[in-house]
Amino acid sequence: MQRITITLDDDLMDDLDRMIAEHGYQNRSEAIRDFTRAGMQQAAQKMGKAGECVAALVYVYDHAARDLSRRLVENYHGHHDLSMATLHVHLDGDNCMEVTALKAQAPRSSISPTTSSPNAACVTAGWS
Repeated sequence: MQRITITLDDDLMDDLDRMIAEHGYQNRSEAIRDFTRAGMQQAAQKMGKAGECVAALVYVYDHAARDLSRRLVENYHGHHDLSMATLHVHLDGDNCMEVTALKAQAPRSSISPTTSSPNAACVTAGWS
């Protein structure tokens, strides 16, 4: 790692310290590294650079309602290139919960909810 020196005005430093406390960072360096990565990702997205995108879609539904189970399965088969895995949990006699891991390339213009069903917000992966 490299050590750098920066100058911040008092108001910005107060805002930074407040965010550090709110997010539970152990020190300023850790927070500034995370905030810098987030800013760089945002700048890359604005410049139209696509990146890998992951999301978790979680929902609870009544499995007997309006043929919903069949429609969900058809929808996921129609988007098999996005869905990595699905966990199905029986909550009680009527309700089920599903958790689906999704993975795709981020949109070139911005990160936003997908336009096709099922809707899922796309969050750019932050690993290297």
